[in-house]
Parts: sequence; structure tokens; C-alpha cells
Amino acid sequence: MMATPISCSAFRRTALVLALVAGAMPAFAQESDNQSATQIASSQPAGEVVLIPNRVIYPGETIELAALKQVTLMAGKHKPDAVATRAEELNGKIAKRTLLPGRYIPATAIREAWLVEQGAAVQVFFIAGGLTISATAVTLQPGAAGDLVKVRNIDSGKILSGTVMADGSIRVSAS
Repeated sequence: MMATPISCSAFRRTALVLALVAGAMPAFAQESDNQSATQIASSQPAGEVVLIPNRVIYPGETIELAALKQVTLMAGKHKPDAVATRAEELNGKIAKRTLLPGRYIPATAIREAWLVEQGAAVQVFFIAGGLTISATAVTLQPGAAGDLVKVRNIDSGKILSGTVMADGSIRVSAS
């Protein structure tokens, strides 16, 4: 019995469905560490250089440059919008979902590292003119610098909303 070959369009449809089910788009690229920059430039027009995972990165894991590889996109290919591909966009960020090797990293799949964790004791400051009031509170949610988080004052039990500052303290304003 002879097997019939799969048509090219059926193969492409299957590959597209698999890519959509996997939740990310493959990076159409060639590894730049296998060829020197001069070889790439001489054989074809230079493409855009991007970073993609070289191993599975799990949710909650800090993204390190060692977990990424640099690739050069093939001539005529451009990275899609809303994907992070540069070291400054990725290094030290936290994966919000599983990132697969060889796939672009959507900007929505990464976040800043938390500066304050949920349940941590923090200093809360209210500053108005020359008046400064400080108190100790417990965070009710995690947050990065600049995030608005809810905290519970340990002494009064009141719940306040404040902005996470770069030093890990919370600044509240009059409401």
C-alpha cells in the first residue's frame, strides 16, 4: 500500500494550527553564532538581530541573558509588533507564562520584578507640605516600582492604596 504525500497547503495549515495552539509564533531566523557577521553579510542582506529563548522559561522565572540566544532574522522577515527582542527589554524581567525556545517573546508575557511581595511588612508614608506621617503596613498585593497597591495599616486595620516607591516603601495620598 502506497502512502500519498501531504500537499504543501495542508502541511502549511497544520503548521499554522500547531503554532496557534502552542500560543506563540516561531521566529523565522538563522542562528548568528553559527555564522560570523561577515559570512551573513556576504551571503545575503543583513537581517534584524533579535533575542529568543534557547530553553523553556517557566512562569515566575527571572529571565537571564544566558537563557536567551541571539538570532538574525532571514532577509525580508521582520519581527511582529508587541514582542520583546532586546536585552534591555528582557534581562531581569519575570516570565508571566511559559516561554518556548525558538519563539518570539510577547511583551504581554513578561513583567517587572516585584519590589514588594504580598504579605510583606512595609513602611507607608503620607507627605503633605512639611507634614510627614509614617506607619507600618502589610501589603495585600505584590507590586513593582510605580504600581498602585493596597496595604493594611497594622495599627488601625484600615486599607489604603499607595504607590510603590523605588526604595520599597509605599506613598499614600489624601483621598
